[in-house]
Amino acid sequence: MANTSRTDAEADDFTEEERAAMKQRSAELRKKRRGKTTPEEDAAEVVAAIAALDGPDRAIAERIHSIVTTVAPGVAPKTWYGFPAYYKEGKCAIFYQPASKFKTRYGNLGFNESARLDDGPMWATSFAILEITPEVEERIAELVRRAVG
Repeated sequence: MANTSRTDAEADDFTEEERAAMKQRSAELRKKRRGKTTPEEDAAEVVAAIAALDGPDRAIAERIHSIVTTVAPGVAPKTWYGFPAYYKEGKCAIFYQPASKFKTRYGNLGFNESARLDDGPMWATSFAILEITPEVEERIAELVRRAVG
């Protein structure tokens, strides 16, 4: 399917938002290599990243943060590409990509390979979230329990 928002010449270029995310990840990796952060500082960066969000993104990220840290207190909150993320055994397992980050219609709750969501030969690893309802909260809690199981 053709990308109508960018010309063919631009299709292989990174967007401004993608470049910003890569710069954020690069800074995160430099800090990690230098051993310059504590778990408390990492967690504070996640809280700050959430606080910097607006509107629905912030409300969703706050609820996800509360659910993840309650259901899986052993995960380590850290940013990942500037996103609020949660690490298990040193690997990013869970993250929230706000809609505003790449100017998309909805934010995504995502799970990386270290998350144990395996369900036969195919399973979802990303979930679009428009709002947090009680049903959505329970589904997130269930996914987090499985992911860090």
